[in-house]
Amino acid sequence: MEDFFEKEKPRYVFLAAGKVGGIAANAEALADFMYENMVLEMNVIHAAWKNNCKKLEFLGSSCIYPRLAPQPMPESCLLTSELEKTNEAYALAKISGLKYCEYLNRQYGTDYISVMPTNLYGPNDNYHLTHSHVLPAMIRRFHEAKENGSAFVTCWGDGSALREFLYVDDLADFCIFLMNHYTGNETVNAGTGKELSIKDLAETVAQVVGYNGEILWDVNKPNGTPRKLLDVSKARALGWKYKTELKEGIRLAYEDFLSQPTRMER
Repeated sequence: MEDFFEKEKPRYVFLAAGKVGGIAANAEALADFMYENMVLEMNVIHAAWKNNCKKLEFLGSSCIYPRLAPQPMPESCLLTSELEKTNEAYALAKISGLKYCEYLNRQYGTDYISVMPTNLYGPNDNYHLTHSHVLPAMIRRFHEAKENGSAFVTCWGDGSALREFLYVDDLADFCIFLMNHYTGNETVNAGTGKELSIKDLAETVAQVVGYNGEILWDVNKPNGTPRKLLDVSKARALGWKYKTELKEGIRLAYEDFLSQPTRMER
């Protein structure tokens, strides 16, 4: 990484890389999620600093906020209480990255900013049944159920958890907007400000995919954080708002899923 930065001398860096996954993946590989994300982000941020990068933007996750944070979650609630245990290792790594950016700004006067996206979805997603996030996993699960003529699909939890979703192209637009218009140590939330239950999400995905069977719930599996809605008032005050509504975004994501010949191999 240091060789790359020394050779290329990038002036602007968007740090979006990371080891990510849903509840099952996080539970299976706690150490991997912490180590790989920590090493990745520290290497990139440190190399950017050593090579006088003009501006860096670090992408975290809404997982950084406490399990029982006030809703919607403002940027200021970071580190005010304990994290959700099912993704604690990932959250700790992401918190370390944004704090390193903050400390470099304070100590060396760099211009490194952080953005915290809500749950993302869209083209080129990971559709693995157990290691993907909830929305792409549902797209694949309901598609396969439709193709196989299954009478029902079983989803994790009881469907009561509330979540917010942002289409990936909207996040990309916001990242460029922030790079051009924001400087500061406090992270900025990226989301829609709208939420729905996992049960409602499942019904919406089933409708888009065209699956008409029954949806069952495995209450022996975890729900994760009860509610996770971002306060996006800061983004709005800066002059930005998302464009893609959820149902339209799911339709676009499903079209992409159908067009990917290797989608089942991920």
